[in-house]
Amino acid sequence: MDPLVAPPLVGRTYGSSRRIRLADRDARGRLRLDAVARYLQDVATDDVDETGWGAPDHLWVVRSMRIDVLAPPVDDDRVELLTWCSGTGTLAAGRRLSLRGDGGGRVEADSVWIHLGPDARPQRIERFGIYAESAGGREVTTRLHLHVPVGETLRTPWSLRVSDLDLMDHVNNAVYWQAVEECLFRAGEELFRPLRARLDYRHPIDLGDEVELVSRLRDGHVAVAFVAGDVAKAVARVDPLA
Repeated sequence: MDPLVAPPLVGRTYGSSRRIRLADRDARGRLRLDAVARYLQDVATDDVDETGWGAPDHLWVVRSMRIDVLAPPVDDDRVELLTWCSGTGTLAAGRRLSLRGDGGGRVEADSVWIHLGPDARPQRIERFGIYAESAGGREVTTRLHLHVPVGETLRTPWSLRVSDLDLMDHVNNAVYWQAVEECLFRAGEELFRPLRARLDYRHPIDLGDEVELVSRLRDGHVAVAFVAGDVAKAVARVDPLA
């Protein structure tokens, strides 16, 4: 994803706005990564509900997400959100989000979502015409790219809560970003600068899983794995963005 790519000139886009609430900010007023992920999830749901590509006939499960914080929203009270389909595949579609704050904040996010039928099983995407123009023939892949950190790592238990679960009875995708925020804070990372944050969702996390956060900090780059037993359920990475 090129963070400077403009919205499509043709095809469907969906716009919305949010007031940044107290629960969306960290202790210094910055809009947190988990809030950005939740905004993306919310406007995507509003969009597909309007076009008929939402529940209960169509379900969408996030496979990967990338958030480019180009200008951290700190002095912003309200953000304008614009989302569109950034590509398609046989069983998945891309979802782009452009966020602009009234105080100069700017965030660009891209994500890949797997399409499920009403039986919650992967289902081919057919007659996706309303999103075809904005997708522009771009193909998306569900291939994952992030690796579990190795070497000198820190292991921290991650306690799950009932409120972390969504309608599919798994930990909601935005909750993972709360753990990433925790690891960044403990690592003493400077979050008031441009950064690129990525998260690959490998396997669902359930309430009964005993999860450890396996993290590594190296030269300003932070990697985090969500490990249950011997299985890495998800992997995240945060890097400085030039």
